Amino acid sequence: MDQNAPASRTPLARLALIWGIGGFALTAALMGGMSLSAQSIASHDSKAPVTYDAGKFVLDDRANQVIFSGGVIVNQADLRIQSDRMLVNFTDAGSLEIQRITATGGVVITRGDERASGDNAIYDFNRRIITMAGNVRLRRGTDTLNGGRLVIDLASGLSTVDGTASGSSIGAPGAPAGQGRVTGSFTVPQKN
Repeated sequence: MDQNAPASRTPLARLALIWGIGGFALTAALMGGMSLSAQSIASHDSKAPVTYDAGKFVLDDRANQVIFSGGVIVNQADLRIQSDRMLVNFTDAGSLEIQRITATGGVVITRGDERASGDNAIYDFNRRIITMAGNVRLRRGTDTLNGGRLVIDLASGLSTVDGTASGSSIGAPGAPAGQGRVTGSFTVPQKN
């Protein structure tokens, strides 16, 4: 950043850079709306044991897969994932080790006061990444962020929101209003 830039342009340039990176928590803190806290989804302990609750459980030993359906709830420490259906891929080398969870149908991920919802999600245990796509909404308190795709890197703590589920046509010319864009609102603290 140019050190000789007028002071009035410096905050705007910083805000543009942060939005370009897509760091939801950092942007919110800069805007004064969301407080950075240890309760965000991105600071989740991805090595904690996993528990589940579902209406139906189907194990396919040959494919190393489990299919859960019927109001599925998976908990890992204080992270909760809910959906209509989940496919769990695992390895079996003496003990079962989860590799990936693919959730579809009304996916909701919560931790503390943060809630992410979307059409589907993939939790990749090896890469420690949760990717949610389709009508994504992220909410913490009264602050909101909406987009097409949310990627939560549990290793780095960085969350990125794209305007489209594929991330390939953000702001495409001729796209309907609101499509391909990241939108939201942040609460501004009121001073007396």
